[in-house]
Amino acid sequence: MKTPLPTKKPCRSFHQRLSLIGVSALAIMAMTPLASMAQTDEGKLDTIIVTATKTEQDLQDVPISISAIDGEGLDLLKGGGSDPLFLSGRVPSLNIETSFGRIFPRPGIRGLNNTDFDFNASQPVSFIYDEVVLENPVLKSFPVFDLERVEVLRGPQGTLFGRNTPAGILKFESVKPGEEFDAYATASYANFDTIQAQGALNIPLSEWASFRLSGQYQFRDDFIENQIDDDPNADAGGYRDFAYRAQLLLTPIEDFSWLINVHGRALDGGQTSFQANAFEPGSNEPRPGFDRTVTFADAQRFSVLTTDSVGLTSRAEYSVGGVLATYVFGYESVEAFSRGDVDGGFGADFLPTGGGPGLIPFPAESADGIDNHNQFTHEIRFSNAEPGRINWTLGFYSFNEDLDISSFNFDTLAGGIEDGSAFQTQDTTSWAVFGSGSYDVTSQLTVSAGIRYTDDEKTFTAIRTDQPFVGPAGALGPINVEVGDTNISFDINANYAYTDDINFYGRIARGFRAPSIQGRILFGDAVTTADSETIISYEGGVKSTWLNNTVRANINGYFFNINDQQLTAIGGAGNFNQLLNADEGIGYGIEAELDWAATDNLTISSNFSWNETEIRDETLQTAVCGSATPCTVLDPIDPVTGGALIDGNPFPQAPRFIANVIFNYTQPFAGGEAFWSSDWSYRSSSNIFLYESIEFEADARLIGGVKAGFRKGSWEISGFSRNITNQIATISAIDFNNLSGIFDQPRTYGVEIGWKY
Repeated sequence: MKTPLPTKKPCRSFHQRLSLIGVSALAIMAMTPLASMAQTDEGKLDTIIVTATKTEQDLQDVPISISAIDGEGLDLLKGGGSDPLFLSGRVPSLNIETSFGRIFPRPGIRGLNNTDFDFNASQPVSFIYDEVVLENPVLKSFPVFDLERVEVLRGPQGTLFGRNTPAGILKFESVKPGEEFDAYATASYANFDTIQAQGALNIPLSEWASFRLSGQYQFRDDFIENQIDDDPNADAGGYRDFAYRAQLLLTPIEDFSWLINVHGRALDGGQTSFQANAFEPGSNEPRPGFDRTVTFADAQRFSVLTTDSVGLTSRAEYSVGGVLATYVFGYESVEAFSRGDVDGGFGADFLPTGGGPGLIPFPAESADGIDNHNQFTHEIRFSNAEPGRINWTLGFYSFNEDLDISSFNFDTLAGGIEDGSAFQTQDTTSWAVFGSGSYDVTSQLTVSAGIRYTDDEKTFTAIRTDQPFVGPAGALGPINVEVGDTNISFDINANYAYTDDINFYGRIARGFRAPSIQGRILFGDAVTTADSETIISYEGGVKSTWLNNTVRANINGYFFNINDQQLTAIGGAGNFNQLLNADEGIGYGIEAELDWAATDNLTISSNFSWNETEIRDETLQTAVCGSATPCTVLDPIDPVTGGALIDGNPFPQAPRFIANVIFNYTQPFAGGEAFWSSDWSYRSSSNIFLYESIEFEADARLIGGVKAGFRKGSWEISGFSRNITNQIATISAIDFNNLSGIFDQPRTYGVEIGWKY
């Protein structure tokens, strides 16, 4: 007798979705009366200059959906030893999660992401640091310090940046060497013995040379106490993280500049603390008595996380005959090793002594490492040296990456001996030619277009020397796989200046992500691949300033369609990753930002996004959770395979709503200035995996921070707190063993002192 398919949650109808659009639009429009209340002409908003088109432009004139956070805003948000995940939810449509602690951020823009945790994972969001793409996910965790700004470009950006950018870009611009002496230093101390020190020194060496050295050191003591092991090494949560950047700017002759950037990082600690059976069965709420500062892991003393990276960026520019020639070279190398007690508990149910907390079907302790990595990028481009009615760029780009990965399993019950090992090698070669141009049709209308041809190839080898529970008899491989593709991506933009303060824009863009390989064969035997995905995106919006530049209000809407969407099925009862291609994926939504200089002393910045996503493939299915305490799956189950049919599901880790508000208040006081800032970030619930289940839905969360202090002359002192309500928020989860969870950091609070020359 066939098992009937369970009834799936009803999908929203078209009219319900249309209602949501209307409600969201009304919510954004409701901000407008707030702006109309501002009557002061004294305080004004600063102009935001960005380089989204590889030329300096006012953000309001760039015909794409873009946000920027400047250095002062970054300092507010990243207090208390934060890693790059602090950017999540700070601008519309941006969400970042991880299951690797202080490394391997997995960003998503407009819901489009990749939840794969393998070290060769291909992500649809590129990180661009000083014009060089950081492709490997571990490189993307490079600490944020001494930055001029972070730009977030939403939608496909394939014609000018990176190599896999169907979702968007996070673009980091460091402070460059200047012509005058400059220096600053900040140091903070917070609970859990958290220390953060940051500084920079800018030295003019001559009329044609200047040097800038900057760095950051972060430390935290272990604050997660192991309740079953008295060994201090069994506690968790601590880390030492040091990063530096040294830059030399040379301008030996007129119209020529050469910027050399050497940077690196050394991280020890900060690994993920897995929490066994963190969720109450039938609920996504933490189990009774749950405490994220406590662990019961019996292999915790062996848990480690180390990362070392080094990089070199060289950018040379020369202007001659009205043409600007630019050459950018980048080299990046990273090594990493992470070992963790993945089951998050102790013992096992089949032992006479049992295990806990909750049911532990079997112990799980594993490790992954990057043994060798080298990335080389070259970019040569030519453009008009001075902006005019016609602006153009032509260029060539190449990318080469060599990557060696190792994976290990350990027998916790036998004292942590290694009983499984597998190795991967992947070589990637990609090159592209690109061009873009803009034309001022009239004094009000500018049209622009770009095109890029890309050739991308990967060669991959995987071998397993020992299989967990089997030993050398489970050896497999070598398995050799090659994938590759060529593609043409493009974008077309139009910007219409209705007035000096109101711009309307529209954009059509086609993006591309090259084929991917998933060969983590430590547990499974299959090496899977995903074909290229292509995305076509449409967006339009208005950017405006009001009341003598005291109010800035931007809003846009978008729709995208993905063909052959690349998805990663993670974990499940089989405990292995598998790449999938869905027939189609769609997304649409609204993004809005409002900045208001309410008075000379008070500014308010807010943003909001509504992102609707949907997987469309009637036959696509994925394995569901495996556990002695199974999760409550809401999708229909195939009676033959036991897999969940995921057609109609939203993308994983794709919250529908994201909102953020920041208040900044200053007041002259005692010959100096008192200041107060508070920020609040909200994101709605989202599925952790491709399938829908009650337990593995990350609940909605509202995270707040505050900073208050006094500055006078060169000195500043302040107090701060992050996650001031001490909210417990689910970041990710493990579904193959038990209802394990990964959670955000608890409340931190401390003091900071700063000095600036």
